[in-house]
Amino acid sequence: MDNTIKVTYKDELPKVFPKNIDLYQISKTWQKNYNYPILVAKVDNDITNLNTIIEKKCNVDFYDRSSTEGNTVYCSSLQFMLIVAVKRVFGKEAVVKIEHSIDKGIYCEIRGVKLDKVKLKKVEDEMYKLVEEDLKFTRVSVPRLDAIKFFRKEKEFDKVNVLRYISNTFVNLYRLDDVYDYFFTEMAYSTSQITSFKLTYVKGDGFVLGMPDTFNPECTLDYKHHRLVFDKFLDYTKWGEKIGIDCAFDLNKIVSQGRYDEVIRLAEANFESQLANVSNLVYHDRKNIKIVLIAGPSSSGKTTTSKKLAVYLQTLGFRTHAISVDDYFLNRVDTPKLPNGEYDFESIRAIDLELFNKQLSELLEGKNVLLPQYNFVTGEKEYKNKWLKIKDNDIIIIEGLHALNEELTVAVERKNKFKVYISPLTQLNIDNHNRIHTSDTRRLRRIIRDNKYRGHSASDTLAMWKNIRAGEEQYIFPFQDDADVVINTALVYELGVLKTYAEPLLFSVEEDDPVYPEAIRLINFLRNFLSIPSDEVPKDSILREFIGGSGFKD
Repeated sequence: MDNTIKVTYKDELPKVFPKNIDLYQISKTWQKNYNYPILVAKVDNDITNLNTIIEKKCNVDFYDRSSTEGNTVYCSSLQFMLIVAVKRVFGKEAVVKIEHSIDKGIYCEIRGVKLDKVKLKKVEDEMYKLVEEDLKFTRVSVPRLDAIKFFRKEKEFDKVNVLRYISNTFVNLYRLDDVYDYFFTEMAYSTSQITSFKLTYVKGDGFVLGMPDTFNPECTLDYKHHRLVFDKFLDYTKWGEKIGIDCAFDLNKIVSQGRYDEVIRLAEANFESQLANVSNLVYHDRKNIKIVLIAGPSSSGKTTTSKKLAVYLQTLGFRTHAISVDDYFLNRVDTPKLPNGEYDFESIRAIDLELFNKQLSELLEGKNVLLPQYNFVTGEKEYKNKWLKIKDNDIIIIEGLHALNEELTVAVERKNKFKVYISPLTQLNIDNHNRIHTSDTRRLRRIIRDNKYRGHSASDTLAMWKNIRAGEEQYIFPFQDDADVVINTALVYELGVLKTYAEPLLFSVEEDDPVYPEAIRLINFLRNFLSIPSDEVPKDSILREFIGGSGFKD
């Protein structure tokens, strides 16, 4: 009987290993190809924990923290280490609440502890002790009902509640030291692989857990406080607590009772209140402000936000005019190129900045200006009798990728501009230790919109997401602090609606597709939410920009 198996790594010739060997031992053969410890494997296109025993021939690939797959594992493992360290320092009654991403880290709180910098340093030191102890992350498959009984005994009712809405017979728990927890992602092999992190005290019981990311994997950068975004997150969290929706269970309970229409109305009213606030700020500085600039990452809802804000401004007596930055693209032959020879349409250098600023200046001087219209077929600007002349009570609204970058409107004085940064900053979490990534909400929105309006499959959108994120890191996030105000475009109910549209599209991704593991991750993520019909979603809702049926016409 043959007691060996053949393992093929990428395009190399197969190597022979003893049967029933785990992936961690196999990964050592190719560790030299990576700059950081290997954290997770892909076995026959399935993301797999390194503790997994291999019993038959297979194809493998591996990921360290510089990859999206590896960084997800790094982050989850670090969060588990934080939870264990807090229990060691403050006792089992201390509860870690992992809230949301901010800068290059995650904002967290410790309930039941009056936190300060000295106490937080003790937690950080304990985490580094865990690194030295080289403890294994152990996955245990248990019956779901047994898991519920266990967490009820431990008084971790957030886990009890979330498991109530999962139909699986068995669920996977992880053990580190003597602590069991429930996570939705894979874990690293051991704590010795999680070597770089920082805890930064913010205020109250809060702190930021910093770590390397895929754009800077070599070390953990110092935390940079983005006040407006941070405060908007906190405001939305407090609002969620007021209406009784803090986690997936709270939303699911309301949906199961058929009361989702109430949540829809509350969420839409909350968003409308932000638009009313912005329009009032513009009105109170109406002698100076002539241009409103709106920017945000992909699928934030810039189009609907700009159109709805225009309505609010009109109710205050302003006439509004929308100018699209896309109409100011350089002629295609003059567009800068990427190293691979493709046109770089994401760069601010792809915009005719000289013409854009010249025409903005002329408009503010009261001149009648002939605006261009970009022909995306021919790749050239055209002029088709599109004239614009603004008066004293007129506002120009500009939304786009570079809207917050001062270079885009350098010819206009800062006092004449009002800058708005928008993003779906969800306060909703699955439970205390499993947060909802803001980028996942945007990714689901984009999958639905790309399929409905651009004919793209879920596979197409997932494949381009890495480049989308790279563009955001370069052209969006560095300018968020220059905003005058932040608008949160997240809707507390939207994941239930998005599930209805996105889930079938994700199931269309084939098993041999490189993005299949990501599609499966999103499918498993959506299983934490009950579906919500879209019938009650208003025609002017920002969600209609993605699912269709918007009352706004182009």
